[in-house]
Amino acid sequence: MTRCLTLVALLIAAGGLTAQNARIKIDVDRTVGNVHEHLYGNFVEHLGRCVYGGIYDPGNPLSDENGFRTDVMEAVVDLNPTIVRYPGGNFVSNYHWKDGVGPVDDRPDRMELAWNRLESNHFGTNEFMDYVKEIGTEPYFSVNMGTGTIEEAQQWVEYTNVKEGPYYAELRKQHGYPEPHNIKYWSLGNEMDGFWQMGHLNAEDYAKKAREAAKLMQLTDPSIKLIAAGASNFRPDANPMEWNRVVLEELKDVVDYLALHMYVGNPNDNYYNFMATPLVLEQRTHLVKGLIDEMMSRADRGERDPIYIAWDEYNIWYRWRSEETMTGTRALEEKYNLEDALVISGFLNALVRNADVVKMANMAQLVNVIAPIFAEEDGIFRQTIYYPLQLFAQNMHGGESLDVYVDSDTYDTERFFLGLGESQAQLQDVPYLDVSAMYKENGEVYIAVVNRHLEDALATDLICQTGNFTGEFEVYEVNGPDIKAGNDFSGEQVRTVKKENLAVGDGERVTYSFPAHSFTLLKGKVSK
Repeated sequence: MTRCLTLVALLIAAGGLTAQNARIKIDVDRTVGNVHEHLYGNFVEHLGRCVYGGIYDPGNPLSDENGFRTDVMEAVVDLNPTIVRYPGGNFVSNYHWKDGVGPVDDRPDRMELAWNRLESNHFGTNEFMDYVKEIGTEPYFSVNMGTGTIEEAQQWVEYTNVKEGPYYAELRKQHGYPEPHNIKYWSLGNEMDGFWQMGHLNAEDYAKKAREAAKLMQLTDPSIKLIAAGASNFRPDANPMEWNRVVLEELKDVVDYLALHMYVGNPNDNYYNFMATPLVLEQRTHLVKGLIDEMMSRADRGERDPIYIAWDEYNIWYRWRSEETMTGTRALEEKYNLEDALVISGFLNALVRNADVVKMANMAQLVNVIAPIFAEEDGIFRQTIYYPLQLFAQNMHGGESLDVYVDSDTYDTERFFLGLGESQAQLQDVPYLDVSAMYKENGEVYIAVVNRHLEDALATDLICQTGNFTGEFEVYEVNGPDIKAGNDFSGEQVRTVKKENLAVGDGERVTYSFPAHSFTLLKGKVSK
């Protein structure tokens, strides 16, 4: 395919063909679903330096009276994570929440078996709730479905959500929190399909245990939303859709979301393969959506919404995956470059395009551990992946996702592994332009575009098929000098740049050239 495109380019240069712009057609009446703000969540796990030395660092001159790093907190607030998952992750499958409440000096040190470190339990339920209130986000808790019991899960909901009366509600009050935390979102374990999970169960046993835990938790607080652990394991020898089928069959009347996970990488340094990985997430979304539709056709949910998808772990993770870098106090400290930021932009586009069924997503994780923010004792920097997530979180929610028509040149990928031992992929006709769009009732339209082309800017006609574009588009671009450019304490080569506004007047068509290896967000208006 690439050779054919090269021949076409030579013919154009020789005058034998006329170059045609790429096209993006916007029809504000062709909607997919409401773009939920929870698509731009994040994740805090007791892993490496995410908590200790990340968001929480008592005694550091940069920390406040609660031990929260103020420079990290400022960057988190600017990132605008809309929901934050806690406390794991693999960590949660051997975590007992009672170890992390009450007077700090009375909390036990525990062997942390998932990531091979000592857990002091100095940071726990109430510290996390103090933190999410400071940064203004929604909490999302995960219960221990590995070594934990259904009674333990129920008692955690009682501790956090019941105002007064029963033992654990009164215990919370004794710990200095007279009002309940009212945590709405709870996942029933983490990656229980994985053999690496402490307390790993097969699909039938997990689904039965999850149903009974859900029963007790919902009897304690009927207002909570529950997330089931879907398939995280797409290895060639696994059968992920069978896991999802068994779990949904048992829990179709009980849960509100099915959680899916995906990590990708570029270990073979194949740029175009890497750029296509978000399309695999989209393929998996479509597969699970079909399965959910089947289950909903015979579910008994009353007035409740159908089950949605929560991509509550996703990111790029392949550099720090050796035995030495996956455990201990500095585990998983991945450093990111421009091509990583473009893949994250592609993930976010895929989530928006599937806004009818995907209502939550959580980048893993918030600080230091495969994270958009990196901190040392004396300061921080924002990684390349920070900037596309920030643009989406600040702009792309509260409206309707649009079914966008995109016409651009394409390429084919080679067969490749996504990473983490997952199944192979091979994709045909991958468009160089990757696009999502959103429309609000006030006439605002947002168009998010990744130009995957490594070398060429792509002149593109933006065509409004319902009404006209009007006024100007604000233009925000994430780019860098080359795809391997990254950020560190010496400076940021990759960041968001506000470009000159694009004048559109009052018409149905405007042309814009998207630079090579870039992410661009256009913000304008449509008059119908």
